[in-house]
Amino acid sequence: MNIKGTHVVPFFIPLEDMTNFAVYTKNGCPYCSKIKQILDAKGFTYQEYKLDVDFNRESFYDEFGRGSTFPQVLLNSEKIGGCTDSIKLLRERKLI
Repeated sequence: MNIKGTHVVPFFIPLEDMTNFAVYTKNGCPYCSKIKQILDAKGFTYQEYKLDVDFNRESFYDEFGRGSTFPQVLLNSEKIGGCTDSIKLLRERKLI
């Protein structure tokens, strides 16, 4: 499977464009649960992709780099990063 997204998210994102999240997760990951809870609580829609269901570890590493951790979050096909980077972006935009 080819995972979408190959760019870094620009610092300024219009609020109306903050609607198309993709979250790459794995079972048993507390950070995956945390970012999904935050997105749910704030009413953001997202598509969740699960390891070994929607993609395999090799395709994950091909897309996000060896040593990448879960979750990985994309916004409008642009890579944000993990849970911490996603929360940082949402805080910078004063959305949480």
